[in-house]
Amino acid sequence: GTETTRSHAGVPLVELQNVTSGYGQNEAIQDVSVRIWAGQFVAVVGPNGGGKTTLLRTILGTLRPMRGNVSVGGQPINERNLERIGYVPQLETIDWNFPITVEEVILMGLYGKNNWLRRVNKEDRAKLVEVMERLNLADLGKRHIRELSGGQQQAVFLGRALLADPDLILLDEPTAGLDIRSRDDVIHFLHEINHQGVAVVITAHDLNWVAAHLPWVICMNRGIIAEGQPQEVFTPSVLREAYRGEMVVLLHDGMIMIGERPHAPHL
Repeated sequence: GTETTRSHAGVPLVELQNVTSGYGQNEAIQDVSVRIWAGQFVAVVGPNGGGKTTLLRTILGTLRPMRGNVSVGGQPINERNLERIGYVPQLETIDWNFPITVEEVILMGLYGKNNWLRRVNKEDRAKLVEVMERLNLADLGKRHIRELSGGQQQAVFLGRALLADPDLILLDEPTAGLDIRSRDDVIHFLHEINHQGVAVVITAHDLNWVAAHLPWVICMNRGIIAEGQPQEVFTPSVLREAYRGEMVVLLHDGMIMIGERPHAPHL
């Protein structure tokens, strides 16, 4: 398999071993084994209802697996090691009426589970400024988050996750609902953060966008169907198994293009 061509030394940042997870009796993911390594940049793709968000919640510890084990840095998941993982929610899950400024949202990143009473000190302030500059938010600190563009809003929540100095950031559909320019901004920030050593895992539904921008892909539909570089994963047989429908894969000047095969009309 692909693991041999890509040898990683040491312990994975996150490892799921034969994990089944879900809600009530409903098993949303079944028997999933995945390793996320330091410095990796990974897209998780698959159909709606295929378990992508469930996978993220299981890694974050907000969902306890029904079966199997989750470890962070080789240790069973606990509050301490979960602080190494940042999370950026889907924008549509956020209440935009809540009166809060850009600065205030980002500073929430400092307040881990146990230190919500601490004051913002000089170092925190310096770090806030640095993160905001990195994400092109420098002049927007006092603005209400509702006033920003979608790409800027995404950057604010990315800033919140970054302020805690995580080893890994998970983003749920970070480009959903964004225009092309904003999507380009988001992927640019993510590549930059990744180059500075933070592992990034995103869920995504636009396969062409993933193929163009991401080095490693996990394709799932309840279970893991394939994992590897886009050209290894985006094959007709893998996509047929994942999406249960006919997908067409074209190579054009070294770019992968994926489309749905139009159904022939019944004559």
